[in-house]
Amino acid sequence: MDNKLHKNKFVVGLTGGIACGKSSIASLFEKLGITVVDADLIARAVVEKGSPILLELQQAFGDNILNEDKTLNRKLMRQIVFDKEHPEKLDKLNSIIQPAIRKAMIEELQKAQGPYVIAMIPLLFEHHLEYLVDRVLVVDIEEDLQLERLVNRDHIDKNLALNIIAKQVDRPTRIKKADDLIKSDNSPLDKKVNLVLKLHNLYLKLASGKNKL
Repeated sequence: MDNKLHKNKFVVGLTGGIACGKSSIASLFEKLGITVVDADLIARAVVEKGSPILLELQQAFGDNILNEDKTLNRKLMRQIVFDKEHPEKLDKLNSIIQPAIRKAMIEELQKAQGPYVIAMIPLLFEHHLEYLVDRVLVVDIEEDLQLERLVNRDHIDKNLALNIIAKQVDRPTRIKKADDLIKSDNSPLDKKVNLVLKLHNLYLKLASGKNKL
């Protein structure tokens, strides 16, 4: 893939379905001294209280999306945009927030130091952001385990969880598009640590090669 951020910066796109364990894998790379730029954290930052993006959301979806303290009511926002009867609402949300997230993401990646950088982008394929990265690492999970984790983690009902999952790229597509794959299951942590270490060494070699171009 052609990384247009910086000709000498090697970027690994870390992605996977919701509740698949991306953050735990990212933390293992961080322990190896690798910078992780997290799109989810950026998404939260762009809709902070008083931000222009939050004002746009308020105008588009109404005052009820705000909590009493004028912060975004994320739980209600999720219910609104993942309503199966109104799919256009998710499109509207994305049209407002995605440009801001993408701009901030690029800025953070450009500032990142180190031999390579991890760009953790849950919706990498959905928003066609592959051009930002040199290599794609997919965290893969069995559908049943994913659903169970999502319901338990976010304390939401099964139907809402299924609606959220259905809006993402399906599992076979993610696997097909992956350069590298880590299975996220209930296997021992040591197994995941060893896999991350192997990938880390691979990425160091690939980054070294790119830096010589």
